Amino acid sequence: MKNFSELAKAYALKNAMMHEGKAQVGAVISSLFHEGLKREEVKKYAKEISEIVSQINSMPYEEQKKEFENIHELTSERESREGLPELPGAKEGKVIMRFRPAPSGPMHVGHIISNLASSMYVKKYGGKFYVIIDDTDPGTAIKEAYENIKKDCDWVFGNVYRYLNASDRLELYYKYAESLIKKDAAYICTCEPETFRKFVTEKKNCPCRNLSAEKNLGRWREMMGRKGFGEGKAVLRFKSSMKHKNPAMRDFPLARINEKKHPLQGNKYRVWPLMNLAVAVDDMELKMTHVIRGKDHRDNAERQKMIFKVFKKKYPWTFFIGRIKFTDLILSKRKISAAIESGEFSGWEDEKLPTIASLRKRGYRPEAFARFIEQRGLTEVDKVIDSREFFRIIDQFNKSQQ
Repeated sequence: MKNFSELAKAYALKNAMMHEGKAQVGAVISSLFHEGLKREEVKKYAKEISEIVSQINSMPYEEQKKEFENIHELTSERESREGLPELPGAKEGKVIMRFRPAPSGPMHVGHIISNLASSMYVKKYGGKFYVIIDDTDPGTAIKEAYENIKKDCDWVFGNVYRYLNASDRLELYYKYAESLIKKDAAYICTCEPETFRKFVTEKKNCPCRNLSAEKNLGRWREMMGRKGFGEGKAVLRFKSSMKHKNPAMRDFPLARINEKKHPLQGNKYRVWPLMNLAVAVDDMELKMTHVIRGKDHRDNAERQKMIFKVFKKKYPWTFFIGRIKFTDLILSKRKISAAIESGEFSGWEDEKLPTIASLRKRGYRPEAFARFIEQRGLTEVDKVIDSREFFRIIDQFNKSQQ
């Protein structure tokens, strides 16, 4: 192979960028196959590759980054696969999937990476792709976000079947909450938070757990009443097991009192469902068939499965997709909003931001991101990358779409 040492170094640096500064020999060899390395030559070059990887891994991350910027042109992208892999159990015209953005700030490139595959699968098989605006936290919902979410989703996905606001569905969530209480699968807990945490640690039931369904329905009505329990004084909890091996599963909360004014509902409601209740209800009611979500939602998926089981419903096929971890981008909606408010950025369309509004303004096409999703496929593996390398890839795809 020509320029073997330089190629091996370039791919070792590229791999280090993806894995928090630690390149892997196997991954580098795999990349070199793409450059013409033959399997029978691996023994010949194995020691040199190992030495190069060790040298790269001993360098500080910032130094690796600078080195890679100088020689990144030596590397090439793997040939893009055409389309995503088959979706297990998918039936033509009957795939139902969703995306649940919170209206707490501007949508950004991270939302595209995590959710575009769902839209693409619905396009591939036919069916329904819902966008459910997750606005059941009155304290974080921003009024201007609603229309911007629709504008961004229309641009990114192009196949939204229907937009729903979770806050318009509270009566439905209440109906399911009452049903859970009647089935003795949920109860109203009035323990102080610190006291309940102690019960969780000690794997002990709190006294509220033993109340009858009738008593709990009375407490539920008291939660709903204006003159009932105050904020933080009562919580609807799912009755799982206080001895569950995972502390996060032990009688987790389903709804709480929040008297902050909601941008759409005002002060009409005071009891708000938490995510696991709202998501489980919507997935049952809308008959979700497949769900693609981040790995950070594994525990939530287990909680939602428990709720499905109570109602004897089949849980949708679920895949936990790996994250793209950017080393140099702000992807917190809260931080982006705060930076805009402070005057650091001019608004959601500021070209220095990774927001969807900014990407649209800068001339990117959603098809470029779809090509990136196709190339990456469905994977649970996280990828660490800086924005320069990421947008170099997106720019290549964007040019091919023009």
